[in-house]
Amino acid sequence: MPEPGNTTPHTEDRSGRRPTRQLGRRHLLQAAAVLTGTGGTSALAAAASSPPAAARPTGRGRQPTFVIVHGANGNAYSFAPLVAALAEAGHRATAVDLPGHGSAGNFPRSYQAPQDLAAFAAAPSPVLGNTSLDDNVRHVVRVVRRVARNGPVILVGHSMGGATITRVGNQVPELIERLVYLSAFCCVRLRSVLDCFLTPQAASTLLPLIPSVQTPKHLGVSRTNWRSADPEFIAAAKSALAADYSDAAFLAALNTFEPDESAAVPTNDARGIPATWGRIPRTYIRYTRDRAIPLALQDRMIAEADAATPRNRFAIRSVPAPHLGPEDPHVLATVLSETL
Repeated sequence: MPEPGNTTPHTEDRSGRRPTRQLGRRHLLQAAAVLTGTGGTSALAAAASSPPAAARPTGRGRQPTFVIVHGANGNAYSFAPLVAALAEAGHRATAVDLPGHGSAGNFPRSYQAPQDLAAFAAAPSPVLGNTSLDDNVRHVVRVVRRVARNGPVILVGHSMGGATITRVGNQVPELIERLVYLSAFCCVRLRSVLDCFLTPQAASTLLPLIPSVQTPKHLGVSRTNWRSADPEFIAAAKSALAADYSDAAFLAALNTFEPDESAAVPTNDARGIPATWGRIPRTYIRYTRDRAIPLALQDRMIAEADAATPRNRFAIRSVPAPHLGPEDPHVLATVLSETL
């Protein structure tokens, strides 16, 4: 969140970089899954660039709706404060539960207090184990089609939700007024979320320091015990996700997280196609204090997207916030209002 008395988004120096360190593939897969929010597109379209769409069929004179897509381990409820802040500012907004999340999430009895950690590690997760990025995309496309009947759609993705909104943009660019990435993955040259974590710009991520639960491989999930009372776990999670938050605010956020995330989604092809996704106006909101998706990685993804569509570059805003965004949702609501 911003420092006391400073809630104005600003641009920070991009030159500072953390020392790099080597991470194993297992830790990177874990990192890719812990981002609080099989298939994929074919090869990138041959067109190197596309101009912005000349007109959006939903009509600029009608009130837009923000459609918000969460990242790994998230759900629609985690964006309830932001939806409320947008409503207070006079905007329509809705948050999406991706498949296997929200009311369909996996909350076994062993996850509740008192916890049975052995049973929790082995608990089945039939929905998430079969979930791919394709499933997420199909679900959000259906939501976008419904919302677009009522006016323009501003499709917002946080963290790993960026992979979903990019692929939705590949499929229905004519239904989307603008794409907004909240410190989110935007793959163009890099194939997947996992590939993003294999870059030097991701070397300083703190996500691998959050302990995971070792589950049987056949479950196909990455599992995290967000309800752990271990002080070391809580400290590691707070450092990676919300170092600027008060302890009370972070624990409140922690209670919205879900334990399971599909292990497949971070490995699926998440690339945007310049001829379709690339013609949608887009905004990237950089979280300059993000220690999960480092600022250097955010900037690399922005640069690669702009190189792919030089006639339709990102509009960039910078907010002094950690990975979960500003502690005060009104700060982010103000920035989103300015994307209209």
